[in-house]
Amino acid sequence: MNGKEVIVGVTGGIAAYKAAELVRLLKREDLMVRVAMTKSATRFVTPLTFEALSGERVIHRMFHREGSAIDHIRWGQESDLIIIAPATANFIGKMAHGIGDDFLSTCVLAATAKILICPSMNVKMFENRAVQENLNLLEKRGFMVMDPTRGDLACGTEGPGRLPEPAMIKERAMMLLSRQDLSGLKIMISAGPTVEPIDPVRYISNRSSGKMGYAISRAAVRRGAQVILVSGPTGLNPSSGLTFLPVKTAEEMKRTVFENRSGCDIIIKAAAVSDYRPREYAGQKIKKGAESLSLHLVKNPDILAELGSERGDSSTILVGFAAETEDLLLNAEKKLRSKDLDMIVANDVSRKDAGFETDTNLVKFIYRDGRVEEVPLMAKDRVADLVLDRARALREARLEG
Repeated sequence: MNGKEVIVGVTGGIAAYKAAELVRLLKREDLMVRVAMTKSATRFVTPLTFEALSGERVIHRMFHREGSAIDHIRWGQESDLIIIAPATANFIGKMAHGIGDDFLSTCVLAATAKILICPSMNVKMFENRAVQENLNLLEKRGFMVMDPTRGDLACGTEGPGRLPEPAMIKERAMMLLSRQDLSGLKIMISAGPTVEPIDPVRYISNRSSGKMGYAISRAAVRRGAQVILVSGPTGLNPSSGLTFLPVKTAEEMKRTVFENRSGCDIIIKAAAVSDYRPREYAGQKIKKGAESLSLHLVKNPDILAELGSERGDSSTILVGFAAETEDLLLNAEKKLRSKDLDMIVANDVSRKDAGFETDTNLVKFIYRDGRVEEVPLMAKDRVADLVLDRARALREARLEG
């Protein structure tokens, strides 16, 4: 997202404090973020807070030395997106009826950027017919409106009116800023580990955190795809806008994948599926007793191999991952051939800066035709976009062929 510019417009509601977290999250995406505030908003959060978080000057007065005479025009026409968060009933009314009586409202009037409105107010105010008609009018004019969430409000009531969480607003913003080159495609992604129970309190699993698979699903949603995420147990939250199908065991993952594979244009298997499971499950907790305990393990289904063998002449692109600790290329190429994949993403999980539980990855893309593409160490979010880029290119080449 380098080079993209976002304006966060903060109006005078109690949820203004959440805008500080929104600015922080947007900055983490390598965006240039500017903040414009209404006079009322400064009663809730000081401009200095946003200056410290954004690294940019904050404008909150129309005629003052912190801004030039044309900043209200320049900002809205040089930026890629304006986010009004929180958007009060008063400010929504001004936007709907073309009123420009301060810096932020005139900036919106002159803007050519996309505008995302995030309403936040008392439930009765939000449900008021005038507010609803104003929001409908703005949507008809091409403005994007995020529905507020339900919950306890600062005024003591309960219902719709809460500002969506900053992470949710950030994800919607990233979607609006991303190229929609996956629009119309259905993509299934598997992520995380599987767990194979031994007894009611113990199980066999692995160190997969799910971060890579979740990053791919997040990037695919941002780029317009219809996404199905099949995930083993993780501590991660799935993105909004996708179909989330949680599973635990390898058998459950296989069943869920095969029940939902129809119509998928791309399937990306980033999950770390347990190779073996206990042959027998103890219905009660196994008590500590003998000096040693033996478990009889049996092989789990090879989901990726079955997908490869059963797709026939389907145009579905099948992508796998190979987490190795030695002979990376040799083992990854063997896996690609044996499972009939179009591409495999290989990474050395013995490295401290790549693989499980890290936020970065160092991968190699290996293709069916023998090509090997090496990329430098980078954030998993960036790797996710590269995986989707390569999978999309393979699909286009197959369709053209």
